[in-house]
Amino acid sequence: MTETTKEARIEKIPIARMVPFKSHPFKVQEGEELDRLKESIAKSGVLVPVLIRPAAGGDYEVISGHRRMTACKALGIDTIPAIVKELSDEEAVIAMVDANLQREHILPSEKAFAYKMKMDAMKKTAGRPSKENLSQLGTQKRTDQIMAESQGESRNQIQRYIRLTNLIPELLDLVDQGDIALNTAVALSYLKPYEQEWVHEAIEYEECTPSLSQACRLKKASQSRTLVREDVLLMMQEEKPNQRCMVKIPREELNRFFPSHYTEEQIKQAILRTLEFIRQQRSREDRDGR
Repeated sequence: MTETTKEARIEKIPIARMVPFKSHPFKVQEGEELDRLKESIAKSGVLVPVLIRPAAGGDYEVISGHRRMTACKALGIDTIPAIVKELSDEEAVIAMVDANLQREHILPSEKAFAYKMKMDAMKKTAGRPSKENLSQLGTQKRTDQIMAESQGESRNQIQRYIRLTNLIPELLDLVDQGDIALNTAVALSYLKPYEQEWVHEAIEYEECTPSLSQACRLKKASQSRTLVREDVLLMMQEEKPNQRCMVKIPREELNRFFPSHYTEEQIKQAILRTLEFIRQQRSREDRDGR
């Protein structure tokens, strides 16, 4: 049954007619969360309709609900309830970002590109200031201030995340994995792409990541145009406090112990839980031995 309103309608739409949102920054990852979603849909169906808008050729562009759509595909479900709504490009971006930022687990890279997309969309739609967008002094608020208030973040934090979009993919992956901290990554984002490649090469060679202090020195040298490849490697070879050295185990070796659909984060957490269990067992054995 179709429910029609002035702005939107709810319909059952074939998944085959749905196309992903262009430049969608959020990843649909295999793992426990997706498995729980599949179980829920298999038991109760899709409880919250996806949001889509009409696209060319009679198709529909998915604004929010990519995980639900992926779960339905995996379960062999051909149609899905959807809110069909006419949206401009800017309205679609804002709706897509706001819906996905409600998720429990969001990678720094996802938040970075999502914030940038929303910021750009908000700037394009900015018109005459509304009462909500005026400061106490009666002046119009900056776009990043409005966005910060809506997201529960500070303006500086919003800008920090957006800076991550300037990182090369290899360094951004290390941020997502937790090997490079946010402020360190922000400093590295000011390096030119080829200089960032030097940093990544040094990380691979030395098997350690730069500290915030080192990243700031790299940024300063880059801005003064004095940074050379050899200096990056020498800097990474310095002994530094609280260094987060990386222990690397090839994925093919780990595949013997974990399901193929496990993400790197799931594998890491499983290893840490196992080590903690072993530590507790040894502690009990030591006490019993005494």
